[in-house]
Amino acid sequence: VQLVESGGGSVQAGTSLTLSCVASGYPYATFCMAWFRQAPGEEREGVATIDSEGTTVYADSLKGRFTISRDDAKSTLYLQMNSLKPEDTAVYYCAAEFSIHCSSGISDRNMDYWGKGTLVTISS
Repeated sequence: VQLVESGGGSVQAGTSLTLSCVASGYPYATFCMAWFRQAPGEEREGVATIDSEGTTVYADSLKGRFTISRDDAKSTLYLQMNSLKPEDTAVYYCAAEFSIHCSSGISDRNMDYWGKGTLVTISS
């Protein structure tokens, strides 16, 4: 199983960025996928999940600005991030839970596989 994130970079506050995560080595379309992030000096936190049926769950603080989506034909997970703020600066991780439906909540304890992350830096 391999998860490879891309799309990170340094952008200014107020702009948008889309992250991608390409999955391989397992039947991607049938499993729950998620995005997490870890800011400098902080614990990793859940951003959003999307199950095999397209049902999404977001962290309350990010609803309305972030959108998770998936393209099963491309085995790719996306995170569209709008109106970015300096506090969104973090390493963003893609993760997979080997379950058709995502477990309740957005917890890293539910995830079975992780990517290595992509750094997003937002300047004011």
